[in-house]
Amino acid sequence: MKTPLGMVRGLGSAKTGTEHWWLQRVTAIANIPLVLFLVVFILCHLGADRTALVASVKHPLIAIALIASFLSILWHMRLGMQVVIEDYVHGGWRIACLLGNAFFTIALGVAALYAILSMSFGA
Repeated sequence: MKTPLGMVRGLGSAKTGTEHWWLQRVTAIANIPLVLFLVVFILCHLGADRTALVASVKHPLIAIALIASFLSILWHMRLGMQVVIEDYVHGGWRIACLLGNAFFTIALGVAALYAILSMSFGA
């Protein structure tokens, strides 16, 4: 049911709210074991030098887990910030903030992938 004002303006459901909601919940659940892995990994390497850290990241399972962790965390962050921007930013700033959110997340993802892969494949 639409209000008369909503019918005049043509505003209604964008048909993607449920998918967005589910993606945020799925990434949140995926982040539980991935963040636990990151915490354990960081705690195990607190006093380690660079060579020990690189030797650990050279193991394929560790590199894959690190990549999965960063991608899942960044995706979840992007989804959450998108909701905040859509709810609280109005006017012309909304598009700029949404673009900034997407580009910032992509830049962090590229930097994380580069760092992990360069350590994993022989830095």
